[in-house]
Amino acid sequence: MLNAMKTNMQKYPAYKDSGVEWLGEIPSHWHSKPLYTIGQVVSEINNQDRELLSVYLERGVIKFSDVTEKRTNVTSEDLSKYQSVEPGYLVLNNQQAWRGSVGVSKHSGIISPAYIVLALSNKINSDFANYLFRDGIMVSLYLICSKGVGTIQRNLYWPQLKRANVCFPPLPEQTAIAAFLDRKTALTDQAIGIKQKQIELLKERRQILIHNAVTRGLNPNVKLKDSGVEWIGEIPEHWEVKRLKNATKIFRGKFTHRPRNDERLYDGKYPFFQTGDVAKAGKYLFEYRQTLNDFGLRVSTLFPKGTIVITIAANIGDISILDVDACFPDSIVGFKPMNFIERDFLYNSLLVMKEQFMSSTIKNTQMNLNVDRI
Repeated sequence: MLNAMKTNMQKYPAYKDSGVEWLGEIPSHWHSKPLYTIGQVVSEINNQDRELLSVYLERGVIKFSDVTEKRTNVTSEDLSKYQSVEPGYLVLNNQQAWRGSVGVSKHSGIISPAYIVLALSNKINSDFANYLFRDGIMVSLYLICSKGVGTIQRNLYWPQLKRANVCFPPLPEQTAIAAFLDRKTALTDQAIGIKQKQIELLKERRQILIHNAVTRGLNPNVKLKDSGVEWIGEIPEHWEVKRLKNATKIFRGKFTHRPRNDERLYDGKYPFFQTGDVAKAGKYLFEYRQTLNDFGLRVSTLFPKGTIVITIAANIGDISILDVDACFPDSIVGFKPMNFIERDFLYNSLLVMKEQFMSSTIKNTQMNLNVDRI
């Protein structure tokens, strides 16, 4: 498949200056024109009964009914000001277009008045235009439109945007380029899908490997006994079973001061972690963005280095080993292993138990893990 994706891109016979600083030279037969010559603003409203549309960074213009996370893109109850969109129209979020929140619609419908809607000229193939405007060109247009502004503005406005030059080939070549990209991106997406499946299989294999090692050991011929724990089953007969509270010292995070953003608490010598930091950390937790001072320490809890921390709210069940002394809020619990428990063995055991934590949370229909259950 990777071989099929390889291409031999040949140079054109002659090139010319595009007139666009970031782009440089373009093939001599290509056009370079201001955006207003190939796109005109459309602001037709009062079509509340039409299909509701939205623009997403990864997907371009889609039906709002296809949005999986409605909370990230809430609509107004009053749709009277929403703008009409037809297939082939260019739609961009003037606040997020520089990040890629832009696309050429394949749907008829209406979209928020926060968007700029352009009817494109018949000089532009709509599929080619979708690749053109979603592939970084909006970042460049954004930078161009921000020139001369005292502070860099993230919003794009038509009076500035319309003067930005857009470069494109003759229509037959646009069609050929769009078809070429359709084929190649389909192959790329297929390759990504295969890799993602392989990654999931490897993660599953990894979890099985850890589970077997921490519940059966490394000797496949060892004599077994019932652990008394339903989800574990049998364990080596010379192993012990203890409650976690009898094998570790438990630290419960806290942060009793309100408001939490009180500036008097911060910028001291004590690292302060929250659930999101644990979720991103991997096995070891040491990179921090916030610190508490002595006042902040009095309203929180200091966990010693080597403590295994688990998130019990928000990012539930994320686990890491603390590599510095640090403070935590009440959404995190720490376990310091006693001298008969090796730290990394306990860490891997807790990774296996994470599935049980999550299952318990779901069965009890509550979003937080209960410390006593752990």
